[in-house]
Amino acid sequence: MKRSLVQSILLYGCALLLAAFTTGPLLWLAVMSISAPTDLTEVPLRWIPSELDFSRYTSLLSLEGGNGERFLSALRNSLLTAGGATVIALLLAIPAAYAFSRRQASMVLLFAFLATIMMPPITYVLPLYSTFSSFGMLNHTVTLIIVYTAMLLPFATWLMKANIDVLPVEVEQAAFMEGAGTAYTIRQVVLPLALPAIAATAMLSFLVAWDEFFYALIFTNDLSAKTLPVAIADFSAGRVTDYGVIASVGVLATLPPAILAIAFQKFIVSGLVAGSVKG
Repeated sequence: MKRSLVQSILLYGCALLLAAFTTGPLLWLAVMSISAPTDLTEVPLRWIPSELDFSRYTSLLSLEGGNGERFLSALRNSLLTAGGATVIALLLAIPAAYAFSRRQASMVLLFAFLATIMMPPITYVLPLYSTFSSFGMLNHTVTLIIVYTAMLLPFATWLMKANIDVLPVEVEQAAFMEGAGTAYTIRQVVLPLALPAIAATAMLSFLVAWDEFFYALIFTNDLSAKTLPVAIADFSAGRVTDYGVIASVGVLATLPPAILAIAFQKFIVSGLVAGSVKG
């Protein structure tokens, strides 16, 4: 059905409005990061920088100086914790999702499993803090990887199960008739078919772990384990706040997940759509 001119104008107008609403804050963050300090404190606010200042990016990406050391340490810790938790969660979620989908495991157990992520994070802080403190594991990236894995596992299992449900069972049955075991079938048959779902689950899990702030704030206290969200808060905690530095850290912090999203865009879209329709 062909759209009328008015409908087309409304459709593209809404699309442009949505694009401006979602990209506007990010664009303003980029402008702040290259604006002079006086531009950010003028009244009325100067929307266009009087001069371009890239010195903040130079200092943040340099090992010489406090800002660079703080940022690069936090970047390393965020990559280790988010990436490690995502990989471990996927390794555990894929066989669990297969069991729930193909072996008719109890759905009550699955819902109970999923209910753990519905509790407020603060309810877990005291037992987790006491446990990690008794083992001397506070202020370690391994601690955050364990916490993030537990946080991501129910979500990853649920999303993978929804996608495995729509995969053709006949292909797996053919593999079983040829003498293949369950582990071989999952590795050689299910995983190639579920690759879009795995990419979507990995991307969403990585974003959740990358942006997590509460547990990282509670369980870390120095550069050896602090992640980027906590480091950004530290940059804004001084007596004299340089908003341009905070904006520069924010821009750099968006690059890793943005690069991953662009690289796996095709898989992410198809993976999310595949689990929504049963054929």
